[in-house]
Amino acid sequence: MFYQKSIFVLLLGLLLMSVTAMKQQRIATGVWGGQHIQIKVGANSATIEYDCANGVIDGPLVVDSDGNFKLRGTHRMERGGPVRADAEPRKIPATYTGSVKGNTMTLILKLAGSSDEETFTLARGKEGEIVKCR
Repeated sequence: MFYQKSIFVLLLGLLLMSVTAMKQQRIATGVWGGQHIQIKVGANSATIEYDCANGVIDGPLVVDSDGNFKLRGTHRMERGGPVRADAEPRKIPATYTGSVKGNTMTLILKLAGSSDEETFTLARGKEGEIVKCR
């Protein structure tokens, strides 16, 4: 009897995991680019380059069944001109929301402690049009 209950619980768990997996899909790996932004999506994280900033999203980049996402990461401001060798820009917690429709991504950046948002449109396989602060 215990053996049958264990198998039932195991099968139920596998069924729930497969339903969850069907509802969430990963954002395609590779380069996504747009004006003033480029994202390199890896299997478990992404790095983001802006004209005068950079960011990181840790964890798998997944979208729901409608292609929407809400991911957490960090953001670092950069500046032009000389920078002290020991100066490390402050990491600011950030929320990255948006959607993926085919090969187009809309990304909305919101920094912790701010009500401002910045929206970007990116294309899969396209290099970003970035002019770094120097």
